[in-house]
Amino acid sequence: MSDVDDDYALFLDFDGTLVDIVERPDAVAVDPGLPDVLTRLQDRLGGALAIISGRPVEFLDGRFVPHEFDMAGLHGLEHRIAGRLSMCDPDEHPTLRHTVERLSRIVADKEGVLIEDKGCSVAIHWRLAPHEKEFALATAHAAVEALGADYRVQHGKAVAEILPSAAGKGKVIERFLQEAPYKGRRPIFVGDDLTDENGFKTVNAHGGLSVRIGAGETIAKVRLGTPADLRHCLSTWAFEGILPFKGDDC
Repeated sequence: MSDVDDDYALFLDFDGTLVDIVERPDAVAVDPGLPDVLTRLQDRLGGALAIISGRPVEFLDGRFVPHEFDMAGLHGLEHRIAGRLSMCDPDEHPTLRHTVERLSRIVADKEGVLIEDKGCSVAIHWRLAPHEKEFALATAHAAVEALGADYRVQHGKAVAEILPSAAGKGKVIERFLQEAPYKGRRPIFVGDDLTDENGFKTVNAHGGLSVRIGAGETIAKVRLGTPADLRHCLSTWAFEGILPFKGDDC
């Protein structure tokens, strides 16, 4: 394989994919060697590597300093493609901002239920309080019903996120694939959760390769066990030039 793999565009989810899921969303840790692996792989792919996450771009950038990767944050509400950054303005979502304040009051006495305010979306986490799952789901769906058709609930692992209906990982991957250096390449998308399934659908429709991390029903074509397994696969590709994802290992 040549030093530049110009046939592929690589899209990577963050939580549960590049990094392990933790109990509190602000406690996530990036493996010290990961930024260098991604930088090497980005070079090998001629720049066609992007992180596709529900996290804000600002949060992700803070975990990869001083490296700056292409990425989509908030399920595509904000993105950086070939260095060009488009951000989401929370002030454009005034009804959502009021909803965030109300949700914080509603869950105030529910120990272990966390509100993650992302500016243009808001997530309700119950990983620390699994017995509050039904309460959290009902709260999220009631909030979306009050907000109306411009917003929807995105389900994930012990989380329900309220976000604009236009957001979606599949949609933003489609956008990346219309622009250089991603255009004309075979897409690969790696994810671990329900939030990644529409990304898998988009990639599959383009004749690409979808990779699911961990257990669970999926339309992905390949499955890997853990984020550590993925990091090993990416390192092998980056430093040895061996394309992974041809089976349930590297």
